[in-house]
Amino acid sequence: MGRHYSHLDLEERLRLADWLETGVPVAEIALKLDRSASTIYREIRRNRFVDEEWPTINGYYGKIAQRNYEERRAVHRKMIMYPQVKAAVIDRLKGGWSPEQIAGRMKHERHPVRVSHEAIYRFAYSPDGRAEEWYRHLPEHRRRRKPRGTRRHHGHRFDPERSIVLRPPEVSDRSQFGNWECDLMMFRKTFGTANVTTLVERVSRFTVLAKNRDRRSIPVMEELIVQLAPLPCLARRSITFDRGTEFTAWSHLKAGIGAEAWFCDPQSPWQKGSVENTNNRLRKYLPRKRDPNTLTTTYLRAVAEHLNTTPRKCLGYRTPTEVFRENLVDLMNGTA
Repeated sequence: MGRHYSHLDLEERLRLADWLETGVPVAEIALKLDRSASTIYREIRRNRFVDEEWPTINGYYGKIAQRNYEERRAVHRKMIMYPQVKAAVIDRLKGGWSPEQIAGRMKHERHPVRVSHEAIYRFAYSPDGRAEEWYRHLPEHRRRRKPRGTRRHHGHRFDPERSIVLRPPEVSDRSQFGNWECDLMMFRKTFGTANVTTLVERVSRFTVLAKNRDRRSIPVMEELIVQLAPLPCLARRSITFDRGTEFTAWSHLKAGIGAEAWFCDPQSPWQKGSVENTNNRLRKYLPRKRDPNTLTTTYLRAVAEHLNTTPRKCLGYRTPTEVFRENLVDLMNGTA
């Protein structure tokens, strides 16, 4: 019919009620309203008035149908109906939480009134949400919803015995605590070679950040040893890297803390998806345009703590810190 779909308005519902009252067939009504017959049937079914005590008055009434429609739509706009929910959602968005984390935590905490992550997105991209610029606080900061892009990585040759395909299954399926993923976050070349190491434990998604002066492999490995040495041996069993040259001194790492090293296939960053996902989250606080030379240990610890105390969907909306501590306690008690 050459038009975009839109809901019936009050005038159309009044006309529909009149035609039904006079016995006009649904197919003819659809033509008169320039709607599909299925739209008219659906409208009658959803907004028909029904009174079990007085069945003789059951039927389709324009004003009642409009009221039913408006009430049903309001159910999906809880942030308009409940200002306190809206205030809580925007507060957590500003705090760096994603819509899924907000919705999931509400469910985990059994809030009496809660919203789905899709409802948050819908409101953010609605006229009201756009007017308040909610998109600025969403994970991707996009004005419109778009598919996410991919990062480019270039692989280098590594010894076959360190290939990720030989990694034990308990590491790959995340059933064993103490296995990490590692990557370097790079910044604009004008700032030099300084970078930030990102370490993520695969079971808990617990994150550790550290600053490096450059990409030389031995200093990078020494910093990893400094960060992980305080943990029990079983909490630092292995680290999975990509094939960047900064990770070629893995034997130095093994000699220092006994951790095994595994390497992704060339150009396969998805094989260490936990750290890649974490890096995407970190870009809000560590954008490429920021000078890494100005980053302090205190700031990096604060950023890591923020991530580690934010609930995650993959953890049943528990926080990485909660899961990490539970596993450490199990190790100490010998139950892991």
